[in-house]
Amino acid sequence: MTDPIVAVLAFAGISPFHLSVPCLVFGEDRTALGLPRFEFRICAVKAGPIHTEAGLTVAAPHGLEGFDGADIVIIPSWHHLGEAPAPVLMEALRRAHGHGTLIVGLCLGTFAIAAAGLLSGRRAATHWAYSERLQELHPDIAVDATVLYVDNGDVVTSAGVAAGLDCCLHIVRARYGAEAALRLARQIVLSPHRQGGQAQFIEHPVAKSAAADRFTQALDAVRATLGEAHSLDRVAEAAGLTRRTFTRRFQKSIGSSFGDWLTSQRIELAQRLLEATEKSMDMVAFEAGFGSATSLRQHFSARLKTSPAQYRREFSRRADQDEPMAHA
Repeated sequence: MTDPIVAVLAFAGISPFHLSVPCLVFGEDRTALGLPRFEFRICAVKAGPIHTEAGLTVAAPHGLEGFDGADIVIIPSWHHLGEAPAPVLMEALRRAHGHGTLIVGLCLGTFAIAAAGLLSGRRAATHWAYSERLQELHPDIAVDATVLYVDNGDVVTSAGVAAGLDCCLHIVRARYGAEAALRLARQIVLSPHRQGGQAQFIEHPVAKSAAADRFTQALDAVRATLGEAHSLDRVAEAAGLTRRTFTRRFQKSIGSSFGDWLTSQRIELAQRLLEATEKSMDMVAFEAGFGSATSLRQHFSARLKTSPAQYRREFSRRADQDEPMAHA
């Protein structure tokens, strides 16, 4: 079995941060976390040194032929938004897509993928400050400025800056399971809880204080007992806050409602149970706090667009056959 190949495009003037996002997730040995050893390729329109926005020089050992045979091709950003990419780049993207490669656009990288025609008639995300520009340039795309990423199955796009990490973590979760994604998130100190349906416009977390500590402890207690009932009022009381203050602080620090967050936590626990155990659907539903298999199915369908049984079959098949990366 060959190692999965991840190819990332670099170009003159690229931000080192944008380039570092896929490097962090796919460019390091993560086999201890249950991930495969990726063959990581830094590519450019023409192989050679690339001068970044910060004055650093990055070696791009591969030209666009580095896209050939790749399981994932990532465009981590873009420049000259009003100008079409070089025809050879657009052709390389179309060719890779035609061969079943997952195409990923992080932040402004969505513009390059849109120019190649791979988003026509589909939803896409990009940095919120440039969403109107993307819509103007490509009116046939449904630009969504309220999400962290959009997964079309064969093409994935993300919002700006740190949302690229959320997007890459989503790809890991979709292909290698919730447990591997959770372990990776912990290692790189990234919250595993920001789902793709969460709005981008998230304020900075509140400053650390005794009240904030109680707030964190209250949420940790909920995570540790997801099979139990957790009302908003009881959790607010545990945090030492009124219902109104707790709700406001939760929205500022997490970026969603308490109810949506709690459902996300329960779905992630159910994913891990479905992957790692042979427990019945009723037991999985009970331990994850959904109460019944029917409720579990309803929430899976609404959030993940699949059923718990199909999710278990998919990941059991991958685990049993130890397959290389599949293309959803």
